[in-house]
Amino acid sequence: MLADLAKLIEQNHLAVGAFVKGDPEPLKSLYSQRDDIANPFGPPAKGWREAAETMDRAATNYRDGEVIGFERISEYATTDLGYIIEIERCRSKVGGSDKLVPIALRTTTIFRREESAWKIVLRHADPIVSPRPAASVVGE
Repeated sequence: MLADLAKLIEQNHLAVGAFVKGDPEPLKSLYSQRDDIANPFGPPAKGWREAAETMDRAATNYRDGEVIGFERISEYATTDLGYIIEIERCRSKVGGSDKLVPIALRTTTIFRREESAWKIVLRHADPIVSPRPAASVVGE
């Protein structure tokens, strides 16, 4: 993996630590502000304004959290585009709960070089970190 992209991934991991404490700002600073980005939390939102609003809103659901670790599943990078797939593990107080709960997410993060810096252009996360029955994909 390219050294400057590896540095951004490290910053992303630190920003996830701030996010589970309720602070979206470090994570937001790593995102592209172009109109073609997609939001990292919740239903689809497109463009910087909507993505930033979504991150702000999502961060209000977490507090007093901490990162446990990141398990890299796959990675690939060219000089201008890269991605990582990871299992992200943390714990946080979620919603109105006063109990720290474990959170495990399968994440895909896509990075793009913009001018001389790497930026995040997409993050997808879901709680599928172990096998599930086929019926689990059927909506109610």
